[in-house]
Formats: sequence, structure tokens, C-alpha cells
Amino acid sequence: MTAREFTRIYNKLYMPLCMYALRITENTALAHDTVQGSFMRIWGMIREGHEINSIERYLYRAVRNAAIEQIRNEDRYTSLPENMDEVSEEDIDTAERDARLWQAIDSMPPRRREIFLMSRRDGLTYAEIADELGLSVKTVENQIAKATASLRGNTRINYFVLTFL
Repeated sequence: MTAREFTRIYNKLYMPLCMYALRITENTALAHDTVQGSFMRIWGMIREGHEINSIERYLYRAVRNAAIEQIRNEDRYTSLPENMDEVSEEDIDTAERDARLWQAIDSMPPRRREIFLMSRRDGLTYAEIADELGLSVKTVENQIAKATASLRGNTRINYFVLTFL
């Protein structure tokens, strides 16, 4: 495998793997560190001549194992999610879907993203958002509508993900 091919795989899988690791570690920084470390270990193995048949599946397994080891080292072993014995297709699909959703949210204009996250993530009412940001309630409503429409218009995001919107 060439460095260019590995970079392509890295660019494709980094965010989904981070979302997967985050579900296990419940810590964003730890999830990113786990994924970075896994990529570095696998790149070292490839450079040493090891053959990896399915690099995607291998990466998910490596990230899962590294994340579990991190939790064990932090004495949080009892808080591991259930069914961590194997990486399922559902795990991969969920991680990829979550990554696409967050990439779409991150691509919103900054103010729209802030308003959307205050509403959906933080659970604030339109009036609370308007008061906190010094905006009219109508402006908040319009920004939420535009954010929701842009996410629904994104064909790469599964419709069922948007049901929480």
C-alpha cells in the first residue's frame, strides 16, 4: 500500500472512526487520540510489510481494542457499552452516518450552526436562544428552519437520522 492510498483511507475513515471511538470512550479528545494512535500503528505495520486484507474492518477492530484498553487504564471498565465483543456492520454504519451528520452541521455558517446546536444539542427554546444571542425569536426560527432544510437536503444523510430534528 502506498502512502497516497493510506492517506485516502485516512481521509475517508478518520471521522467515522472518531465517532465510533467516542461511543466507547465518551471523551472526544481520547477518541481522537485513540484513532490517531491506531492509524499510526497500522501504518507502521504496513511499512514493515504486513498484509492487511480488509483495512477498514481492521481499523475498526484496532480502534475498538485501543478504546477499551484506554477505559481499562482509567478504571472505567464497568462502564463499557454492551456488545463490544465484535465490530458489527451496524456499528460501522452508525459511525459513518454520525460522521456525515456532523460534517454537514460543521459546514453550516457559524451563526446558523451555533443557533442549531443551542436548540438541538443544548435543548434551549427559541426564546432562550434569542435572548442569549440578542436576536429576535423570528431570526432564530428562520435559522433553525434553514439548518434543518440544509440537513434534509443533504442526500448523504439518512432520513432516519433527521427524525430528531
